[in-house]
Amino acid sequence: MIESDPELRVVGEAADGSAAVEALKSTDADVVLMDIRMPVMDGVAATAELTRLGHRARVLILTTFDLDEYVFAALKAGAAGFLLKDARQEELLSAIHAVADGGSVVAPTATRRLLGHVLDSLPGRTADPRIKTLTGREVDVLQQIATGANNKEIADRLRMADGTVKTHIGSLLSKLDCRDRVGLVLFAFESGLAKLGS
Repeated sequence: MIESDPELRVVGEAADGSAAVEALKSTDADVVLMDIRMPVMDGVAATAELTRLGHRARVLILTTFDLDEYVFAALKAGAAGFLLKDARQEELLSAIHAVADGGSVVAPTATRRLLGHVLDSLPGRTADPRIKTLTGREVDVLQQIATGANNKEIADRLRMADGTVKTHIGSLLSKLDCRDRVGLVLFAFESGLAKLGS
């Protein structure tokens, strides 16, 4: 599937997380498609180890919904996003390109379902002082990001220009010290600014 795209090339494969981490010490890769449940070292531990090592490869988690809590942990460990294992070929290729370009992949329905499963297991919420640095409009944009909305949808819903949405997102990333949209989604739910079903 991957090599059907002339811009992509598979540079390595590994049967478990430990082997993946070891292979990436000598293999240059832009994106790692990481399963969650693997022998020896699972995808969460492998993602955390790659983050700790400062490897430049960005991790895209492949998941089924019986392992939601592990996906949340992998996102916290530094994964750039997640994709369902039954994703169509064009979705997979598009996700790889997005992650390779520095973006993140958070499917709207999958995100809400995932967070619905793990919300009760999150540590107790405390007021995060960073919330006070946000403007009202930034909070509005952040809440829309938490629903999985893309920039155009946010612009339409909040009646603002696309460029203004991008400016607010850049400000949110900076103020909240988040690497990408995945981090913004996690912050929104952890801080209580976003709630399931809202």
